[in-house]
Amino acid sequence: MKRVFTLLVLVAFGFVFSGLVGDYSERQTLSALAQYYLTEVPRELGAPNIVTGILISFRGFDTLGEVAVLFMVAASVGTLLGGRKSEQEPSQTAPGEQAVGPSELVRNGAEVVLPLIFLFGAYVIMNGHLSAGGGFQGGAVVASGVMLFMLAYPRGSIDHRFLSITESLAGVLYVSIGILGMIFAGGFLDSTILPRGDFGAFLSAGAIPVISALLGIKVGAELSVIIDRFRS
Repeated sequence: MKRVFTLLVLVAFGFVFSGLVGDYSERQTLSALAQYYLTEVPRELGAPNIVTGILISFRGFDTLGEVAVLFMVAASVGTLLGGRKSEQEPSQTAPGEQAVGPSELVRNGAEVVLPLIFLFGAYVIMNGHLSAGGGFQGGAVVASGVMLFMLAYPRGSIDHRFLSITESLAGVLYVSIGILGMIFAGGFLDSTILPRGDFGAFLSAGAIPVISALLGIKVGAELSVIIDRFRS
């Protein structure tokens, strides 16, 4: 009976999704909103990456909310799990048990790959206004490198105090640039407070590269702390 019910559910899902796939037709023309962004982001912000321009400048308050949510998650995880580290030291194993560490392949691989991961994360952050990427994506790449470090070196520790100070400083500078945009330009996180420069150049798009770098630092630090808290 259970199998019959499962089969009926699958058939029902298949019927629904087949209708969605059959009725799908790709849009042949751009909507008015898409046309506006495609025209105004390069012209007003000087950023070839339309998505980064929208997220950092046009949707500045939304991005601020997303950063605040991530901060609240990191703070909550730290509050819930921060006190357990002293009670569960990884070196404390039960009598007769032998701790199993990472294989030599993992450690040697991490030594080779880790510098490349951090370098790629920095590249994604700093080139977010020119190509695919940005602060959020680059920060996540950096945090993935921190996770690999923890897998290769389970007894290794990261400096929470340093990460907290770095994350807080990046957040303060991020909000400060947003306020400067309200004072000297058209609104919160208006990137035109700095010169736009030559279109497509590394130093261009106003304050977008600076804001993207601050976001990358903040996201990378927060995700690293969350990962380390769960490891504890």
